[in-house]
Amino acid sequence: MNKILIIIQREYLSRVKKKSFLLLTFLTPILIAGIYAFMIWMMMKDDTEKRTIGVINESELVSPVESQDFTTFEYLENTSFEEAKKMLDTKGYYALLKIPKDILESQSTELFSFKQVTIEVKSEVGSQIRNHIETIKRSKIIAEANMPDLEQKLAATKTPISVKTIKFGDDGEIKQSSTEIAMGLGFAMSFIIYMFIFMYGVQVMRGVIEEKSNRIIEVIISSVKPFQLMMGKIVGVAMVGLTQFLMWVILSGAIIAIGSAIFLPGLDASSIQEASSISQLPSTGQAMNQAQLNMMQDVLGTFDMSYILSILGGFIFFFLAGYLLYSALFAAVGSAVDNETETQQFMLPISLPLVLALYIGMAVAKNPESSLAFWGSIIPLTSPIVMLVRIPFGVPLWELLLSMGLLVASFIFVTWVAAKIYRTGILMYGKKVSYKEIWKWLRYHR
Repeated sequence: MNKILIIIQREYLSRVKKKSFLLLTFLTPILIAGIYAFMIWMMMKDDTEKRTIGVINESELVSPVESQDFTTFEYLENTSFEEAKKMLDTKGYYALLKIPKDILESQSTELFSFKQVTIEVKSEVGSQIRNHIETIKRSKIIAEANMPDLEQKLAATKTPISVKTIKFGDDGEIKQSSTEIAMGLGFAMSFIIYMFIFMYGVQVMRGVIEEKSNRIIEVIISSVKPFQLMMGKIVGVAMVGLTQFLMWVILSGAIIAIGSAIFLPGLDASSIQEASSISQLPSTGQAMNQAQLNMMQDVLGTFDMSYILSILGGFIFFFLAGYLLYSALFAAVGSAVDNETETQQFMLPISLPLVLALYIGMAVAKNPESSLAFWGSIIPLTSPIVMLVRIPFGVPLWELLLSMGLLVASFIFVTWVAAKIYRTGILMYGKKVSYKEIWKWLRYHR
């Protein structure tokens, strides 16, 4: 046991002291936050490019499109299409809009330009013409119905409905929930596990290949058993991954807290409760509608301590157990080959269940109680990812325990199998290894 602990310490310290580990640990949360902030800024950024569009209106509509802040529509009276086309160059028009005579029947118009128009311009033109035609049709219906207040009555029938999801606890206690949050958490956690299994599982494989190619392994196994060496390497790298993940959580939380304090001062559960009565956020001076306030209350109300602990506990277990299971397989592959190029033929059977688990997780998010969800969260090769998609929706205790038990048992079995491959493979050099050869190694009795 002491030898395994020494190997774990060596693997852990040799990796966490590297500059690449420190840079990746501290820069990744900042980089991710920067990317999301940039994406949000880009989505919220208005199109301020000034454009002039020539309009040939052959229909009976009167001014179906009107100039906006940055888009100007110039109506070309008594101008043929060919003459208007030349104006794209002479007058520098961005595009040429042609509204046909039968616009009410065809419900189609044409926008000409020498380059592809932006989606904002296309949407603006279509929206304005559609609204103009709908206004004419609505006025005609109101006139025929001889009810001047018909439009107000029809508008009053629009009733937005907010659906709140409530869960009953085992003790009958009512708890607020959110389907959207459950789906988001499930996808996020499953993707993190998928990423970490590949990232750190490959590190185990590369470490074994490096030690084998440098003949260091021949010296090491003279003092430790192959099983001890493999276990120490797997657990040591697992601790590196867990350390890095915890650092990311802490740093991300700090970045979010600082960002919230700067951009949304005074925004917490109590302030939102207070703001809901006056429809205004404190310290921001910006009015907020009731729907937005209700949504924020739903989000904050979902995260009670028991909910957070259940998700965090499930994530830590399946993160470690899933990593240990796959790392044993990666270590076996590394011990069977001489270089990383030869690993390709053995990587497909390992990576295929992980990729399949991601697709199963997408289906499970839509129907967490299906038979596919059950078997996907029970089979050990897919359960680390699929079960994490199900946990935020609620999983029966016996299913959770069965999944955990099978995953642990599978790790022990795969470790035993991988150790047999490791025992023979680490001393094999210069020989192309096949599945048939590995099967022979597994049948050796020694």
